Amino acid sequence: MTYLLMGLAAIAIIILLAIFTDKIKKSGNSSKKTGTAGTQTKKTGPNGEVLMVECPLCNTPLQKGQNLISKVFRPMDVPDQRCNISGCPHCYPQPEPGIKRICPCCGKEVPITGYLVARLFNYKDNKKHVRVTGCSRCCEKK
Repeated sequence: MTYLLMGLAAIAIIILLAIFTDKIKKSGNSSKKTGTAGTQTKKTGPNGEVLMVECPLCNTPLQKGQNLISKVFRPMDVPDQRCNISGCPHCYPQPEPGIKRICPCCGKEVPITGYLVARLFNYKDNKKHVRVTGCSRCCEKK
């Protein structure tokens, strides 16, 4: 009888540990809103090619051929440039119904005249990386 109770207790502990570690993994993956502000979500295929990219302002998936409307400042030959991102065809110049333009850093709504302030990193192998530092409202206060 004691072996049966010890076995049931061990099974219960294993189940609780599995549930607990699953919750930790799920909370660790939700870093888009909490920790890594300014990162853009990409969906990649099995070969590593980018299938779909989301707009950093409205989180709308961009189809192939749709681009972000942005302004990159000179000089062009430096590895780090300032960049203003106005939005995608879904949220700029006129947002589609039901689409909200939210800053990924401060979480506040960005007006239609506002933009995201970002840094554009140009690497030597012709790869580019954009890091959003905030919106025109929250970067104004810094």
